[in-house]
Amino acid sequence: MSMQPVPLAGHVRCLSAAGFHRMAYVEWLPAQPSRDPPVVCVHGLTRNGRDFDRLAGTLAARRRVVCPDVAGRGKSEWLREPTAYGNPQYCADMTVLMSRLGSEQVDWVGTSMGGLIGMMLAAQPNSPIRRLVMNDVGPFIPAAALQRLAGYVGKDPRFEDLAGIETYLRQVHAGFGAIDDAGWRHLAEHGHRRLPDGAIALGYDPAIGRTFGSAPIKDIDLSAIWAKVRCPVLVLRGVQSDLLLATTARDMAAKAEVVEIDGSGHAPSLMVAEQIEIVRSWLARS
Repeated sequence: MSMQPVPLAGHVRCLSAAGFHRMAYVEWLPAQPSRDPPVVCVHGLTRNGRDFDRLAGTLAARRRVVCPDVAGRGKSEWLREPTAYGNPQYCADMTVLMSRLGSEQVDWVGTSMGGLIGMMLAAQPNSPIRRLVMNDVGPFIPAAALQRLAGYVGKDPRFEDLAGIETYLRQVHAGFGAIDDAGWRHLAEHGHRRLPDGAIALGYDPAIGRTFGSAPIKDIDLSAIWAKVRCPVLVLRGVQSDLLLATTARDMAAKAEVVEIDGSGHAPSLMVAEQIEIVRSWLARS
């Protein structure tokens, strides 16, 4: 009987203008050494690396998989200076992580924010990213979707127990689509922090939401960055997504493979067998 792979905890120390901070990750190792490059899985704006446990557990049959908690989320430290929360810092931190892996190349799976970080890194000359999966995100992000995110990102509600936070996550992340009860429970177990008074809060620094209030919310156009991406790209789009518009996905199809996921909005969970197989088989291509 084969053993289910178990994630190993690790961390790297990354540098911001306010000093060093600890970025945590979990690592999944294949039973047999693999010649394929590691897979780096990076989560969405308010989530954490344990969102990828089901995907990573499947990929780890043949691949080394590393799932970081972006600064301010999960088990990673919060930044001393909240204005540092943003893609430049995240890209710098991921560069430290990739250097730790000791591989010239990596494959990248990124959901929402994680997809944008991957796109920005893949657009750089001599990028180590060999293949890129962008889960429900593209170079154009409409203001309406950002406004929706601003409605909950950075809020700091309190809950009495895990059942309360699970109910909250089911509402806020309904766009993840059909996830079984065990999956929602998993998201709650790894997506909270315990407060000194015994209450439970969301597992991220509320300061990550400050950028939404610092300036008027407008469309974001990163087409100049997207134009520089040269590696193979798989784009997943939730059919009901308000963040990756159908028109944007069609434009991306000029140089990417686009797969639409029924029953999902923003963003497909990658916790469902069919979605996991789409990613696994695409990454397995030579």
